[in-house]
Amino acid sequence: MTKFDSNRSAFRNEFSDAELLAFLDEQLGAKLSAAIESALRDDEALRTRLTQLRGQNLAGLHTIGAIWRQERLSCPDRETLRRFLLGELPADHAGYIRFHLSEIGCRVCNANHDDLNQAMRDEQDSTSRRRRMFQTSAGHLK
Repeated sequence: MTKFDSNRSAFRNEFSDAELLAFLDEQLGAKLSAAIESALRDDEALRTRLTQLRGQNLAGLHTIGAIWRQERLSCPDRETLRRFLLGELPADHAGYIRFHLSEIGCRVCNANHDDLNQAMRDEQDSTSRRRRMFQTSAGHLK
């Protein structure tokens, strides 16, 4: 049983302002996002807190952390993610991206990662198919 399941009422008070704001921006991993959503259904105080945070955010009372998250300054760009998939990054940089994808669970970067990964697989399949067609027809060309 996870911390989310076993002690749901105690966990509600443990959501940080940063987590709640990231929830509003849909930047949390699925597990934490689901836990916050579930807690919001049952906890009026948490809904009020989230509404206040949203109001402060919309009113321009931004913190450095909020600006950092909103502008996704810690997120790698697509080219860096492509190089990560190809294994072209230094070990420490690749380690950060692994941490960002798996531990932070950035939804935007995970979506970009999955999209790039699929595009690379499609390209490999296409190249392989062309090579096979060429090899099977090479003897027939004069």
